[in-house]
Amino acid sequence: MKLLYIAALTLLLNYSIQAQVDSTKVVTTQKDTTKLALNMDAVYARPFLKLGKLPISIGGYVEANTSYFATNGITEGMSFQMPRMTLFVSSTIKNRIKFLSEIEFEEGGKEINIEFASLDVELHPLFNLRGGIIMNPIGSFNQNHDGPKWEFIDRPISSTTIIPSTWSNVGFGIFGKYAKNNLVWAYEGYFSNGFDDTIISNSQNRTWLPAAKENKERFEENFNGVPLITAKTALKHRKIGEFGISWMGGVYNKFQEDGIQIDKKRRVDLFALDFNTIVPKWKTYINAEWVWAYIDVPDTYSQQFGSKQKGGFIDIVQPILKRDVLGWQNSTLNLAFRMEYTDYNVGTFNETNENIHDDVMAITPGISFRPSSQTVFRMNYRYIWETDIFGNDPSKTAGIQFGFSTYF
Repeated sequence: MKLLYIAALTLLLNYSIQAQVDSTKVVTTQKDTTKLALNMDAVYARPFLKLGKLPISIGGYVEANTSYFATNGITEGMSFQMPRMTLFVSSTIKNRIKFLSEIEFEEGGKEINIEFASLDVELHPLFNLRGGIIMNPIGSFNQNHDGPKWEFIDRPISSTTIIPSTWSNVGFGIFGKYAKNNLVWAYEGYFSNGFDDTIISNSQNRTWLPAAKENKERFEENFNGVPLITAKTALKHRKIGEFGISWMGGVYNKFQEDGIQIDKKRRVDLFALDFNTIVPKWKTYINAEWVWAYIDVPDTYSQQFGSKQKGGFIDIVQPILKRDVLGWQNSTLNLAFRMEYTDYNVGTFNETNENIHDDVMAITPGISFRPSSQTVFRMNYRYIWETDIFGNDPSKTAGIQFGFSTYF
């Protein structure tokens, strides 16, 4: 199946290249919508190429980097990675009917995932329909994860291990937006397939929501027949910033079999807040996200399986130079800094009333160079403290990363 899919993509790209040669003009469909776009708009706020008179637009991005890390003074040396290459294909099928897909090739083609493949029916700015493989709108990063948008090579810890970004499911829902003067308000809501009991029964021996991503059958059937519900609303003032609040929740366990009750319904619920702004005087970009997760863990499980998790990050990006470089107009040199914290087991031990740890803290200073807004070269220094469940001295990991990410 993967080979057929790759062959189809190859034919599409060959056809597109020929159309590009035959066409007298290639234009980008992306407009300057930075003052209006929200994190929820990220799936469409990308550069697409419309080739001649073809009914489709294509685009994508790629990431590659090298890293050198040591944990407690022990290193395995330098490694080179190409974590992902992603292709976008979109089409306006008819007036008010649009289709967009996002296909990701991970680790040199080791995995091929359809992260988004949705049909949008635009009825009114405040009420539109969406169905297919959707990105659940929880937090800010899950929908706004494209590598070229970030000054950091690694994705945020909490956004990938509590919110299991990129988290996609088959589902249907509604979305809308209203704008007036300096304010923009938007919402999204979906019913979709959801989690399964691997979030507490996995090789990590802890509550681990990303384990549910291994269940490829979630694109064919729901594990327990109860839909996962995801809802988000966001408000943006063009001169102040964007604030979003979101929730995702549902039953994760198999509570009945052949009509017979075998367990009570056990829920997983995530709540997230996100905020981003640009300080006008210095053009400083600030982006933050915080998430809480509540999991109904059976009493038969040990206390190493957390029923509460929390975490978040804050990014600060400061442009320090903007000028023409090697013919690249308005190139930008940035200083960047990320702080993040994730706690996989919020609570105390029943026997001693002492704090349960199992947490991670990290800082990442970096420098990035952007010859254009669509391409970034970045160098990060990353320092991570990981504390076990008993609060022993943390394991310390430090390393340097260098790489690039670009739309194409």
